[in-house]
Parts: sequence; C-alpha cells; structure tokens
Amino acid sequence: MTHLWVRAEQRLNEDRVGLTPAGAKALLEAGIRVTVEESSSRAIPLQGYIDAGCEIAPENAWPDAPRDAIIFGLKELPDDGTPLPHRHIMFGHAFKGQHSGKELLRRFREGGGTLYDLEYLVDPSGRRVAAFGYWAGYAGAAVTLKAWAAQQRGETCGPVGVYKDKDALLADLGGELDATGADRPKAIVIGALGRVGTGAADLCEAMGVAVTKWDMNETASGGPFPEILDHDLFLNCIFARPGTPVFVPKEALTAARNLTAIGDVACDPDSDYNPVPVYSRATTWDAPVVRVANDPVLDVMAIDNLPSMLPAESSEDYADQLLASLLTLSDLDAGVWGRAKAVFDEHVAG
Repeated sequence: MTHLWVRAEQRLNEDRVGLTPAGAKALLEAGIRVTVEESSSRAIPLQGYIDAGCEIAPENAWPDAPRDAIIFGLKELPDDGTPLPHRHIMFGHAFKGQHSGKELLRRFREGGGTLYDLEYLVDPSGRRVAAFGYWAGYAGAAVTLKAWAAQQRGETCGPVGVYKDKDALLADLGGELDATGADRPKAIVIGALGRVGTGAADLCEAMGVAVTKWDMNETASGGPFPEILDHDLFLNCIFARPGTPVFVPKEALTAARNLTAIGDVACDPDSDYNPVPVYSRATTWDAPVVRVANDPVLDVMAIDNLPSMLPAESSEDYADQLLASLLTLSDLDAGVWGRAKAVFDEHVAG
C-alpha cells in the first residue's frame, strides 16, 4: 500500500502544510495510507486529520518512518548532513546551481533516496501543477511596501509576522502607508502574467499603488531595462533559470534612479542565474530587507517563505491544486512523478 507521511515543518516561521484534512480523507478513500505528524506550528489543526482517519506520529519522527513511506513536507530538512534513504516530496532548491542544493543531493546519493521536487511537478506542457506563487507575490509586495513606508520614516523595515488572513494584512499595511503622509509609490512587476506576478499586482492595486505590468514580451530584448529604475518599487516575480535577463545590475547601485525598494519574490540569490545581483543572501522575517545602497537608499526584500505570512489561505489553495497529483502516488513512474524523478536522476548523477 502506498504510504504518505506528512512531516512537521522544522523551519522557523513555517506554518504551512501541503495537505488539508479534506485532501487526506480523499487519499484514504483512494486506498493510500496517510500518516500526519503532530506539529507545534501548523496552521491547520491536527484534529481535522484525526477526524479524517489519518494515523498520527510524533513531531519530527519522519527519519524513523518505514523505508517505503513517502515523506511529504514543504521547506528544507535539517541541515545535519545525514544520508537520506526515503523518497521525499518537498521544495529542494537543488537543481539550479544553488550551493546548498549540492549538499542535499549528496545526502540523497549517500542514502539512496529520491527527491520529488515540488517545483518540478509539471504537466506535459511543462506548467507546474501546483504553486504557492500567488500568495508569495501578494505577501512579497506587502513587505516591499512596508520597506518603502519605513524609508519614508527614515527607518529600515522592522520584523514582520503572520496574519490571520489577508484582510488583516491589508488593514495593517494600509494604515502604515497612510501614516507616511506621502503619495503612493509607483511599482513595476516583472512576470506580471504569472501566478506570482498576479498576486503582487493585486496587492499593489488593493493599496492604491499604480503598477506597470511586464512579462516576457517586455523583457525579450535581454536588457538593460532603465525603466525599472524610474519606478519606486521593483517586484521580481520571475524564477531564475538559464537565459533569465539581469533586471537590476550592480551598476544600478550608483546610477540615477527613483528605485528605492526591490522585492525579489522569486528569491534565488545563490543561483548562478540571479537576475537581481545587487544582493547575495536571503532576508528573514526578523530582518526583512538588506540595504545595498545609501545615496539614495536601496533596500532588497528577499524572504523565501513569504506565503507563510498567510499560512491558512496559502495552504488551502496549494493543497487544492496538488491533490489531483497526490491521488496518483501509487504510480510514481508515470505522469508528474515520473517527470520529477527524471529531473532528480539527471542532477543527482552530476
């Protein structure tokens, strides 16, 4: 019997989950065994999984799960160097030249396990079957606007946290922007036709921020893109890959510009293809921006788990998208799983 083991997230400020109780019930009815770990932070209460009929395991017990169990989480595993013998479903961030990804692949090689990377679960046309993108864009735009508001106060953006829902986020952000007494800034979103860009643009428009929406046609020239520097905010919503143009080069730090805040929602600073090479590390909830220039200021927001600011809404949305693929777990050699395995095999052999 196929056995899906939903692990607790072990990363700070990570409250999301990729399976809802309703989804778990659907898997059980399809003949898939489901174990759900207890969690001290998960946005969806454990009782729903109990009521659905799931088996319950202690928090972080997955290393001792049966070897045939498929371990399902979202963010990274503890970086303890141990070999990984299980099959894992998660965001591995290991296939685009990331330095931390090379270590993860080494652990899979040594343990004999397999990574089914959630970013590489795609349909036959190459489109991802499930993504947190909308809520990443929505929250990323919100934090970038917070960074801009802090600049108007002569400050740097302070810590951010979890919101009960998007209405609470909008109320908080709207009050902060109004308190500056300044006109709303102008923003440019690149990747505006995708999930991430749509979320970013929707948040900006909800806040009365004028948005220039660019996508592939507008960036096909490969750059440079001086128009970006004419806006107050730039929101990068295109994931780094070979051939991605550089949108804000290092020369922009000393160039004449209106740009004072960048939201790198895609957040791939250690990729060889980083399109915003003015910074080199992800930012955090406690320190949401890194200041890369002072005259005038330029802050970069690059938090890599933005949807966790709205964990219940983003979890339910993502889980609904992913469920159809989870229902096919009994045939890991075909469909989305077979395609993801082929990507892993290619990279783990390198």
